[in-house]
Amino acid sequence: MTVIYNDKTKKYEVRCYYKDITGKQRQKTKRGFKSERQAIKWEKEFKLQIDLDLSMPFDKFVEVYMNDKRPRLKHSTWHNKKKLFELKILPFFKNKPLMDIKTTDIIHWQNQLIEYRNKDGKAYSQTYLRTINNQLSALFNHAVRFYDLQTNVMQKVGTIGKKKVGEMQIWSPDEYKKFLECIANKPQSYYAFEVLYWTGIREGELLALTKSDFDFNTSTLSITKSYYRYRKEDYITTPKTDKSVRNIKMPGFLLQEMKDYFHSIYYISENERIFPFTKSYLYYEMKRGVKAANIKKD
Repeated sequence: MTVIYNDKTKKYEVRCYYKDITGKQRQKTKRGFKSERQAIKWEKEFKLQIDLDLSMPFDKFVEVYMNDKRPRLKHSTWHNKKKLFELKILPFFKNKPLMDIKTTDIIHWQNQLIEYRNKDGKAYSQTYLRTINNQLSALFNHAVRFYDLQTNVMQKVGTIGKKKVGEMQIWSPDEYKKFLECIANKPQSYYAFEVLYWTGIREGELLALTKSDFDFNTSTLSITKSYYRYRKEDYITTPKTDKSVRNIKMPGFLLQEMKDYFHSIYYISENERIFPFTKSYLYYEMKRGVKAANIKKD
């Protein structure tokens, strides 16, 4: 590996050769370093990453881990995992060598999550704490299984959060009716929440629905896909699990409501999304309706 000063750009660059997984010789060039020290630091970290040396900084192993997982996960799942690491895990462990992370580091990180409060004084939910904790534990398990890390340090500390938190609050028919009346001024919202409430499908499944998913002859709704948005791009994928592909029997009044809705959106083709908005819009409408109806939210 060589560090070079570029007279034209007035910056440093690194050029190195390495063998990929097939044994083929490849060249790697990284430009734009403001100082020789920065270039040497990157050079060292790259070598550790190529050699899969567990003394590499935590953020570099996260790159290895995410690249390993990407072909095995759905597009949306991979991006959600990546985002969670960037926001909730990397800021704490970023520069610490993976093999040097101790139980005390994990405890301090967990305590930081438990003690967090947003501007309204609200803490993370117990289920969200469990999700964050499980993601980091999964990374350590991966390092143990495939990269010879001696132990998953998180197993000594234990987890935080809970899988399920008490009884989920469910609206009564009267509460739902009050909510629906408060959002009825927006037809798309009205029909979207009708489908959600009476079929029990997931938000992503709702937002992927097209006219062709409704069979009025058999009174069924076919769930075969899911929607999500990432970096201002819309994606339609398969549902969360294989079992999520299913047909749902719809009540007669809901079928009639959807017929009425389709008549109002005649300009949408059979394979276009009938609810062309995002989860953020649903959350906003939920908040608006709950506040106006003065009812509890799940």
